[in-house]
Amino acid sequence: MSMAFSPDSAPVRLDRDGYCVVRHAMPPGVIHGIDAMLAADFAATPFCHGDFFGEQTKRFGRLLSRCPGTRALVMHDLALPLAESVLLPACDRIALNLTQAIEIHPGALAQIPHRDQDLWPGPKNGRQFQVNIMWPLEPFTRENGATRFWPGSHLATEATGHREEDAVHAECGPGDMIVWLGGTVHGAGANRSDAPRRGIVVSYCLGWLKPFELQWLVYPPEVARAFDPALAALVGYAQHRPNLGNVEGRCPSELLAGAVPDHVAAADALLPEQAEGLAAYVAGQRADEGHGGD
Repeated sequence: MSMAFSPDSAPVRLDRDGYCVVRHAMPPGVIHGIDAMLAADFAATPFCHGDFFGEQTKRFGRLLSRCPGTRALVMHDLALPLAESVLLPACDRIALNLTQAIEIHPGALAQIPHRDQDLWPGPKNGRQFQVNIMWPLEPFTRENGATRFWPGSHLATEATGHREEDAVHAECGPGDMIVWLGGTVHGAGANRSDAPRRGIVVSYCLGWLKPFELQWLVYPPEVARAFDPALAALVGYAQHRPNLGNVEGRCPSELLAGAVPDHVAAADALLPEQAEGLAAYVAGQRADEGHGGD
């Protein structure tokens, strides 16, 4: 990230610490409205199974359909550019990895320290595969399980051996947003209060990765047709050059205009440098043919 930013700016803090809290990113009233709209879903969702998701925790996705107000969180004019600034050097376009609502109930144990991008196997070589934004739906405190972070852990190679006394609790409230990198060690805190704490995670990833939440099934064409084009592209209705994620050799955005015919002409979707190299190669062959091979 460019150091032209001020030392206390979100990009610099994210680059230095692996996480940051941005205050007053949204009006609290908007967040309270989203919370109210999701109340029935929180009530109806059963507790998770397994120690990672948390036996005293509720989680559910598909937020863009459940609560249209969450689209403003996904397309937020600070969150989205911040994610792009981290991820675009390693991809042609970024993708929505998941939207998830989380409710951690009293008695929930602290989550194991982990890196989210360990979902994808293989060496990362210092590259960030993911950027996450947590939007608190109510105040996050140390007592009710505010997310813990280990500053600078995105620069290390191992996720084990992190001492609790070194963790920082991201205490904040509705309207604030917590941003962290896929390589940053973190985990939800234990809820020692007498009430649940709720939040929403919006996660972005490199556009060539398989997302955590399978967006094309969560938002099939009949649903995605109601999205703005930029949001539809973010959930997967756009090719990632070169030619990745196509339908019959065409951009999947065509699915939103109607059914793709049974027989269509596949079309190249290449990066500029690839198109330039290919054009030179083809031109060379044509020149040779024009000289009769002499």
